[in-house]
Amino acid sequence: MLVEAAQSDPAKFDALYDLNFERVYAFLASRVRDRAAAEDLTSEVFHKALANLPRYEWRGVPFAAWLLRIAANAVADQFKRAAREFPSPDDPPEAPADRDLQASELRAIEHRAQLFHLVGQLPEVQKRVVYERFVEQRSIREIAKRLGKTPGAIKQLQLRAVQNLRAQMEGGHG
Repeated sequence: MLVEAAQSDPAKFDALYDLNFERVYAFLASRVRDRAAAEDLTSEVFHKALANLPRYEWRGVPFAAWLLRIAANAVADQFKRAAREFPSPDDPPEAPADRDLQASELRAIEHRAQLFHLVGQLPEVQKRVVYERFVEQRSIREIAKRLGKTPGAIKQLQLRAVQNLRAQMEGGHG
């Protein structure tokens, strides 16, 4: 129903964006390993999805699968562009862009999306430590200096955050 609403009124696409952003970002982040590139590609995916929404047809596959197909093609296109710009004789052969996503890949994407969502629900200081430690890959010492805390306090915040996330993921959320 959300897709049909957005097809008749593109201003309603925001509901589809909100519902699928974390899933698409998690998929892309796992493939490009660079936060800025994942953000750019996520933006590109939703731009293409909105532009092509009138042509979307229900075929018994969730809308999210259509978005992930666009995302997979965007990653493949990015790798092709990079290969043309910086070819390397050691590059592995390209994987076909039309390869179907395996069920295990979809589960992993859903797991990462759920994890991103749960990180967003952590207390602000724990969220900041997790972001700086695991996204920005800063050292404990760097984070302590940035936050004006001791390294021991940062370790404790990180431990609590990981324990909170583990409990939520194991407690029926994934």
